[in-house]
This record gives sequence, C-alpha cells and structure tokens, in this order.
Amino acid sequence: MDIGKLLLDILPEERIKVRLIDLVAYASDAGFYYLRPKAVVQPVAESEIIDLFKFSHQQQIPLTFRTGGTSLSGQAITDGILIDLSQYWNKMGIELEGELVRVQPGITGSMVNAYLKKYRRKIGPDPSSIDAAMIGGILSNNSSGMCCGVKLNSYHTTRHIRFILPDGNTFTTEKSDDYLRFEQECTRIYTAIKALQDQITSNAALYELIRKKYLTKNTVGYSLNAFIDHEHPLDVFAHLLIGAEGTLGFIAEAVMETVPDYPYKTTAFLYFPDIFAACQAIIPLTVAGAEAVELMDRASLRSIDSLKGVPERLKTLPEAAAALLVEFQANSLEELHAKTNVFLLSAGVLSMLEAPLFTEDVQQQAFYWKLRKGMFPAVGAVRASGTTVILEDIAFPVAQLGDAILDLQQLFKKYAYDEAIIFGHAKDGNIHFVVTQAFHTAAEIERYDLFMQDVVKLVVETYAGTLKAEHGTGRNMAPFIETEWGADAYQIMKTLKQVVDPQNLLNPGVIINENKKAHITHLKPLPSVEQEVDKCIECGYCEHKCPSRNITLTPRQRIVVRRELAGLKAKGDKTTFDELVKEYQYDGLDTCAVDGLCATACPVDINTGDLVKRLRRESHSATANKLALTVARNFGATAFTVGLAVKVGDGMNRIFGASTMHNITGGLKKIIPAMPLWSNQLQATKGSIRGDQDGSVVYFPTCINRMMGGAMEDKQGVSETFMRVSAKAGIKVLVPDDIGGMCCGQLFSSKGYSDAYVYTVNETVKKLWKWTAQGKLPVVLDVSSCTHTLHSCRTALTEDNQAYFDQLNIIDSIDYLHDYVMANLSPVSKKDRIVLHPVCTLKKMGLEGKLFRLADHFADKVEVPLHVGCCGMAGDRGFLFPELTASATAPEAGEVKQVSYSGYYSTAKTCEMAMSDAVGKNYESILYLVDECS
Repeated sequence: MDIGKLLLDILPEERIKVRLIDLVAYASDAGFYYLRPKAVVQPVAESEIIDLFKFSHQQQIPLTFRTGGTSLSGQAITDGILIDLSQYWNKMGIELEGELVRVQPGITGSMVNAYLKKYRRKIGPDPSSIDAAMIGGILSNNSSGMCCGVKLNSYHTTRHIRFILPDGNTFTTEKSDDYLRFEQECTRIYTAIKALQDQITSNAALYELIRKKYLTKNTVGYSLNAFIDHEHPLDVFAHLLIGAEGTLGFIAEAVMETVPDYPYKTTAFLYFPDIFAACQAIIPLTVAGAEAVELMDRASLRSIDSLKGVPERLKTLPEAAAALLVEFQANSLEELHAKTNVFLLSAGVLSMLEAPLFTEDVQQQAFYWKLRKGMFPAVGAVRASGTTVILEDIAFPVAQLGDAILDLQQLFKKYAYDEAIIFGHAKDGNIHFVVTQAFHTAAEIERYDLFMQDVVKLVVETYAGTLKAEHGTGRNMAPFIETEWGADAYQIMKTLKQVVDPQNLLNPGVIINENKKAHITHLKPLPSVEQEVDKCIECGYCEHKCPSRNITLTPRQRIVVRRELAGLKAKGDKTTFDELVKEYQYDGLDTCAVDGLCATACPVDINTGDLVKRLRRESHSATANKLALTVARNFGATAFTVGLAVKVGDGMNRIFGASTMHNITGGLKKIIPAMPLWSNQLQATKGSIRGDQDGSVVYFPTCINRMMGGAMEDKQGVSETFMRVSAKAGIKVLVPDDIGGMCCGQLFSSKGYSDAYVYTVNETVKKLWKWTAQGKLPVVLDVSSCTHTLHSCRTALTEDNQAYFDQLNIIDSIDYLHDYVMANLSPVSKKDRIVLHPVCTLKKMGLEGKLFRLADHFADKVEVPLHVGCCGMAGDRGFLFPELTASATAPEAGEVKQVSYSGYYSTAKTCEMAMSDAVGKNYESILYLVDECS
C-alpha cells in the first residue's frame, strides 16, 4: 500500500512526509521509545483532521497527534500516521484584558506567556520545558510544573475546549447548543459517561479514592476527577481530554484562564547537610507563601557544577548535601519582603549549611532557573556513550518525602544506578529521578524491569504515592495503572477508551495497554556516533530556535538521523544507508544555517551547527579545499570581482527594471540549482573611504559591506555612514590602506573549508596587530557575525598569532556606538517607533542589552518582535537556498507587518537583506538611526 499516494485525497503533497528521512526524524521524541511512523502529515484545518480520522478507520491505521515532541513517556510516537501540529496550529488570542487566552495546540507555552506579559498574566502550567513544549502537549499531558501545584495545572485552568471525536463529530463547551447536540448525536458516549458517573457516586470507596488522589499531583491514567467535578457529560468529557494524551480525541482549541505573573520576585539557593534536612524546610517555606520550592540532591547539583557562572558554593558542598531553589513572588516589594521575612523568622530551627541569601536581580534569577531546568539534559550529557537517560516522575505525601527519598536511594544502590540523581517540586511532594541505562542486552533490560517493579512497590504500597505526577502515563507506566488505582477505577478507564475509540486506533498503546511489558518494549536505540551527537538526549529544547524547523530538519532531528545512519551501518544495510545519506545532504547539511542558536537553548550547549560544519568539511575533496585556499590567498581579487559583479547587476536593474537580476537568476536556478538567487536588496558600494592616520580607533569595513554595502533609498553606504557618525562624535578613525584583501574567515568557516579559514584568520590577526599599533587601538567591525567569527578564531591561530590575539580589542559596531559614540551625541530628533532585528551573533556575544539601550537613546519606542529569530541567511544560504530564508523569516515578518514603523534596524548586511525581502520594508544598519537622529 502506497500510503503517501492514498493520503493525497486529503492533503497536498507538500504536507505529506513519507521519505525515509522524514519517517526517521519523527521516530523519536524526548522519551526512550522508538516507533517509525508510516507517514507524517501536517493538516491545517479541522476538516482535514476529520478526513484523517475517516482514513484511519477505512485503512485501519492508527493516528497519533504531536506538537513539541517533548513528552518523556512515549506519548508522541507511533508506527501509524503521525499528525504534526507544530507548524500550522499556532494561533492565539487574548481576551478580557488577559484574564483568558484562546489557544491552538501548536503554540509554545512560553510564546503564550510572552503575549500575556504586558497584562502581567501567564498560563497556569509552567513545565521546565515550556520554551519548547506546545499547548497541545501541555493540555494532553495535564502539565503542571514548578509553581502551579495542583490548583493551577492544565486541568483546573482550562475553561473551554473545542474538540473532534474519532467519529468526526466536533463540539465545544463554549456553545450551549452543543450540550444538547452531544446528547443527541453522541448518545453512546453520553450514556456511557452518565453510567460511569453513577457507578462512581454509588461506590463510596471509589469516590473517596478519586477525591483523595487528586489532592496531590497525579497524571496516572485518565482524569477520573472529571466524573465528580462536573455534571453534564460534555463537561466531563472535555476535562477527560486533559491528560488523555491524545487517546480520546483531538483538542482543536482551548480557552485557558490565566494567573498572575507577579512583577516582584526574590530567589535563593538554600543549602542543607542532607536531603532529609532539606525536606524539613518544605512546610515552613510553603506556609510562608513560597511559590516554588525545588529540591536537588548532591548528585543533581554535581551534574551542573561545571557550567559557567554556577555559584562556587555548589562545587564545595559535602557529599551528602542537598539544596532547595526557592522563590517568593508578590505584587509589591513590601509584600515580597513580608513573605520572605516570615520564612526567615522560622529558619533558625532548620539545619542549613549557611544563612539564606536571596536575590532580586532578574538576570541572576533567570540563571538559577536555567540551572534547575537543565538538570535532566545535563545528566544525559555526561552519561556513558550508548546509554539512555530515563526521567521518572513520582510523588509522595510531603510529610514522608524525606523517608521516601532515602528508600529510593537504596534502590539506586541495589540496582547499581550509581549516577542517579533526584530533583523536583518539593512543595508538592513531586520528585523526578534520573537514571542512565543501556538497553543493548537482555540482562540490562531485565535490570531496568526489576528496578521499575520495585519502584512501583515503593511508591504505591509503602507510601501510597503516585507513579506519575505530571509527565503523563505514556507507555512506561501504562502496565502499572491498575496497580496504583485498583481494578474498579482501571475498569472505568478501559470502558471509557472502548466507548470513545472502539477500534483502538487513536494513539494505541498509550495509557490503556494490556502488555505488562510495555515499559520495556520499543526501546530507543542510542548508538555511539560522534562527540557532538552522543551527549544529546533528544529533549527537543533546541527546536523552537532553529531556522530550518519548518522546512527540513531541526537540530534534534539532525542528530536522530545521524544515529539512525550509525545503526544502519552497524547492521550492514547499505541500500537504506545510502538512501538516507542522499536525503541528508539537503535536509541535514545544505539547509542548516549553522547559526548556533540551538546551543543557546540547549541545557548542555550542543551546537549542531558545529557538527554540520565538520560534516561539510569532511565532504570536501582535496581539489575543492585547494581551490578555497587559492581564493583565500587571493581574496583581494575575489572581493573586487564580486563587487564588480554586484555593480553590473545593480546597473542591469537600473536599466531594465528593479527585478531584472532576480528574474534572470531565478530562471537559471531552475536549470542549475547551485545558482545563487539575486536579492533585490543587493546594492553596490559606491567609492572608497578615507580615514585619519592618527585615528584613535581602527575601522575594519567587512568584506560584505565593501562588496555590497550600498544603501537603499539613495542614502550613503554603511562605511560612509560609519565615518560620518564617528566625525559627529569627535572620534578620529584609522582606515587601513590595505583592507581590500582582508576577511574575517566566516565565508570559509561556515562552508567547512578549514585550510582556507585557518589561513585567513591568521593573516587577518597579523594585520590587526599591525593596524592597531600592537594592540593599543581598538578595532571595530561593522557586521556582527564577522565580529563573532574573529572572537571565536583563537584555536585556529598559530602560537605567535594567539599571543597577538590575546592583546587585541576587537569590538562590534554596537560596542563602538554604545561605549564610544553615544555619550558624545545627543539626539537632535528621535524616531517615534522603530523595530529591531537582533542578529544571532549579537545574542551569542551578549550584546543585545547594548543594542536596546542604544536604540532607546535615539527612539521613543523600540520594539523587538516576539518571534524574532535567525533569518536563515547564514552568509550565502539565503542566496543558494532562498526557501530556507523565506521559511525562517515568516513568523517574525508576519508579526512586523502588522505595525508601521519609522525605522527598521539590524547589525548585519545579509540579515538586513533577508528581513527586507520578508517584510517589504528597508532594514538597515543601526548606524543609520544614530546618523539620522544626531
């Protein structure tokens, strides 16, 4: 059966993914299971969802819905059809001044919160994966998190739901007519829910069990509390969908009640001699009103103590020590300090290693939370190559938490999980434990199985706790639902699934699974591959940052495919291996922007761009490397030729029409795919610039601006503007006479031409040493990505040049304008409202703050789009693969187009070109803002 061909009756070809690389890329989520789908589809409308339900029943092929793919229990994988909602289901709307927010499943939780920020509101659930986790998963897993506890989780903060049943019927709790329609059109489900309600209310023991189980966090099985919290079957069913992990229907839209986002916060690490002592502080902190009380054992602290910026105290704690990350929040400083003082007054009786030290510094607080949120991936990064990292999620009564943790640690010893760590939401008695486990042999699998059996006994029998507090049941706890809930409650869950999805085609194997070994079935292989890949645990935190995420692969998927290639090679499956390698060239290598933003979201700083650069480097032939080195050695001639070509093209456009070169190169590209596409933003540089021989700074006009740094709208070029701004500030500038042949090396680095890159940066550093009078003068570059390239080049330098480099002061134009120019210039007139596009390298260099302060100095209102990200230009990628840039800029451009601005600014020529093309407005260097307003 050609499933791709059959699906064409429902969806267009571009939204059906059936290539080998697509199926492999979606075979994994953040959990430790692996199922390769038969097809991945991307519907855009409810009608297509309904047609997919019909197709599933006709062909008897299961469906599974997936959004961010950050689920940890195997909920978002399938060997049937995977429905990817991450791209086209991201609409949202704010209602009642932020009291409510209407959301589709494909928008991330953090993006919803970003829109709500101006109302000082946020959604209730706050999982640590909120930057990558999407609303569909947050609702379907009944996510909670660090601050929301039980009362503010997904279940309790969802007011209305619009959903589609497997039979295609669509309902919403927002319309009163749908209540009667549900009874009339879905009589079987309506009647079954009424019967189950009666069964529960007539069984006092079961009723009390349900009520008691949901006083604490609990996501084991279906949300049975819906049967006693709501009366009408439509309301009951709508709330059963929360936490149902996509096994009962499709949540098309939800209206969520928001919660206060307190403006004042104070945060501290509290250190204790052991974990039992730390647990004794939980109740005093809760009574004082702490919003978050995060527990960390010594092993978890050790997993992060090598990260840059970690408090020194963390590294010197005793072997048995533990910590609590605590945060108080309030509407005023007075209220904040009052809460903190209540705790401090009671802290004297606690056994702490040192007095509490709270901080109200926003950046320090953000760093503390980054450490906490990154613990799970950080452990995965240091695990033995070839092992899987497993994160389990259990809860105990708070009063018994210390004892329970000590017993759990004994199980770690019994089963030789020597690297196991414990952390979690102590205020709720909810802890996570992480173990690293190989699944290569039957003995290793049996060890994990026996360990889990003992964990279940400890949690359920010894402490009457819960096996899944917030991560959902998934596949790994499905065999143990009846153990925790008992036969009566489990039978209700089975009945519910049977009535709604009688053919078991909706995410089968998740929640209801009769296979008692489901937790050790379909285990994900993690072969050792390469250094850049092996420490990745496929958490998916990187994906929302990736410019190619909506067109080819994400960083996680690039790594998933590399692992699949290693597995195929080990099996000797050359045919499949060759097919995957061929598809990986475009999807994995050609369309990677190597911007490195994935590393800024990765808890362990994996830069997939570095992997891609290395793979590009290894793919070059000796002849190609020699040619690149020849170009590098004769870069002056190359730059002159390219500049001349731009001038010729510019002239052609002026004579024959503005889009002449774009149309010509576009036509040629259809015949010769490697042909660069001309951008209408390309403008030839006019003339050359002269500086002062006794200048106090050295200006390094980058080759990009030397070749194509002309301005739109008949303005002077970037270099001329730089010189004029400097003159206004009274700064004399030295422009080297021999700048023509110089380059930062980015051109060769991003393409993987290592010999050419090494030659270029060494020649450039030697020149910089000479131009700056042996490091006495700062040198300024006018493109941020070039500045970053030079900042990062030390390892490629000779020993002598490293000594020179260490004494050089290489600064970006933003440093220059902020530190040297701004104080000497008062705005004559300010722009009223401008928008910025901070480029990737500006973020990596930590210069965004300077850019914002500079813009604030020369404009009344400065805006940065919520969807700002890498434009995908990546030097020449946008010329060679314009579809990458179009996809990467679409979210940001769509947001910017909604408002009219008096200026559009950035700090890198090619990025400005990409954004200009996307928005239809002229993006230009921030230099022009300073020049025009001073």
